[in-house]
Amino acid sequence: MQKTCTKCSAPFEVTDDDIKFYENVSPIIKGEKYIITPPKYCPDCRLQRKVCFRNERMFYSRKSDLTGDMMVSIYAPDIPYKIYDQEEWWSKKWDARDYGREFDFTRPFFDQMNDLWKEVPIVTLWNSNCENATYNNNCFHLKDSYMNYNSDEGERIMYSYGTEFCTDSADCTFVQKSELCYECTDCTRAYTCIFSSLLDNCTDCSFSSDLMGCKNCFGCHGLRQQSYCFFNEHLSKDEWEDRMKSISYTPQNISKYKKQSEEVRMKVPQVATKMVQCSDSTGNFLYNCANSENCFDMHNCEFVKNGIYVPWDVKHAQDVYAHAGAEWSYEVIAGGIGISHVAFINGLVSGLSDSYYSVQCGYGSNNLFGCVSMMKYKYCILNKQYTKEEYEELVPRVIEHMKKNGEWGEFFPPSISPFAYNETMAQEFFPLTKEEALNQGYKWRDIQDELPKSDRVISSDKLPPSIEDIPDDILNWAIKCEVSGRLYKITSQELDFYRRMKLPVPRLHYEKRYQNRAKSRPPRKLWNRKCNKCDIDIQTVYSPDRPEKVFCEDCYLKEVY
Repeated sequence: MQKTCTKCSAPFEVTDDDIKFYENVSPIIKGEKYIITPPKYCPDCRLQRKVCFRNERMFYSRKSDLTGDMMVSIYAPDIPYKIYDQEEWWSKKWDARDYGREFDFTRPFFDQMNDLWKEVPIVTLWNSNCENATYNNNCFHLKDSYMNYNSDEGERIMYSYGTEFCTDSADCTFVQKSELCYECTDCTRAYTCIFSSLLDNCTDCSFSSDLMGCKNCFGCHGLRQQSYCFFNEHLSKDEWEDRMKSISYTPQNISKYKKQSEEVRMKVPQVATKMVQCSDSTGNFLYNCANSENCFDMHNCEFVKNGIYVPWDVKHAQDVYAHAGAEWSYEVIAGGIGISHVAFINGLVSGLSDSYYSVQCGYGSNNLFGCVSMMKYKYCILNKQYTKEEYEELVPRVIEHMKKNGEWGEFFPPSISPFAYNETMAQEFFPLTKEEALNQGYKWRDIQDELPKSDRVISSDKLPPSIEDIPDDILNWAIKCEVSGRLYKITSQELDFYRRMKLPVPRLHYEKRYQNRAKSRPPRKLWNRKCNKCDIDIQTVYSPDRPEKVFCEDCYLKEVY
């Protein structure tokens, strides 16, 4: 079935397999299946619509609507939602069913959902089993860590995204089982590595990429099981150590090393897409995946289409983001363990099944429709408790009502997102100006950094270039980013890390540093082009106008391994 996106007018296809998938994930009530209708929007517009509900990295100070105590929140203090501290939200001091209401068949479903969403308490941010790690979001089992997002099982990590089992590291993205790393992306088992990407089982590697089993490499690319290499030149141990004596990490030198390293990288072939132990799949950064299409940053999954950042164990899913531990799911943000047959869900936790159009629900809940913050409940609509018989009589009527209003089969509209467009992942995936966002019906927030009032502000370009010359008093100053102009501060833990690694204090705001790392990764998009070695047709994350030499997997393995 060929369709045209009603938002951007792009053509897209709904296949017979898609139709079967929609049928399988559709609700079954009294033996009758209520088929989810095919989407009106193309995959990109569907993704944009979802992730404008996903604030991962913007923190605010606001009061708990239960106690009035100050807390850290992903929700700005001026938005009209009821926000509880994590401990309060998980407590038995309130019951989500107390906010239940009758369904009004004279009003659109999404309007009623919007009203409910603003009344039912929602959690200030998502952290679980963390110790001395308040300023983090979507994180689990962190200790002594600060300003991390979507990161689990770590100690003393800072300003990182998507890390797992890491210690003593900062400014990393999608790094696993690593220690003493800085400004690294897509690395596994890396130790004392800086300004590098795509390292696997490497030690003491800097300004490098696509290395496996390497040690003591500087500015190197595409090497396997090598040591003492300098810009891909093989040296003796003594020669390498002599070269390294001239290396010093000042901002000016770091810029120079990056430029020299990039010149070497451009001479080395790049694999079209990064896939490890995958079959019948398309996308990038796929590991142990099968029968999946147009997926990115995904591990141990099968039969997934249009999945982005799917860290583990998803089967039979489409159009999901930050999703895990689920099967038969469609148009979902977030996930955990034991999730099945869910669709149009914004934020969920483990153990949700047979539920639709709900927010922050789970923990053994099932048969929820249009609910907010429901845990261990079943047969509820708009948070109102029903018997099984009442629920099964009412849900089909609600679905028919949604069909008449053009709501059934579509994710929540951006107009009811609690967040401004530029607070969310939508701005990263589909950047817009303020004017463009407002014209397209999104919200916008003019960001102001929350720092104590002080006249002690220093421009980052005025900082001493060497970490050895940075005094302890830097902890009492605000630093002005040399690019964005935003203010940021250095923590004592952070300063100790830079001194240990002999790295300069960063000149950029942490959000700008994150954005630079995100831009350095290949885009989550596939293009058709020719292999630069054998000239066969390939799909790759490198667009045809990019200057890299891009090889198909066979040619790449012959050249690099």
